[in-house]
Amino acid sequence: MAMTDVLSAEDIKKAVGAFSAAESFNYKKFFEMVGLKKKSPEDVKKVFHILDKDRSGFIEEEELKFVLKGFTPDGRDLSDKETKALLAAGDKDGDGKIGAD
Repeated sequence: MAMTDVLSAEDIKKAVGAFSAAESFNYKKFFEMVGLKKKSPEDVKKVFHILDKDRSGFIEEEELKFVLKGFTPDGRDLSDKETKALLAAGDKDGDGKIGAD
């Protein structure tokens, strides 16, 4: 499954482009721009599984660094600071990874 099976290619391009500058990533705005906030829980899980490259059932810090590339190959890598902020926002139980729920 490709990201464009769930999200609009145009929305992905706009959202990734909006955060192309280093240290500009804002996960709340990004997820809103890409259209995830309007998607069903099932669609959000589909996106999660696309981003879970090692198919562990979790998105770990190393996978988060490349989250924009998960949406489009020409996305940039997140900085360590951006990656840690995204992990902190999604890691509800403090285990260092984000689960599908």
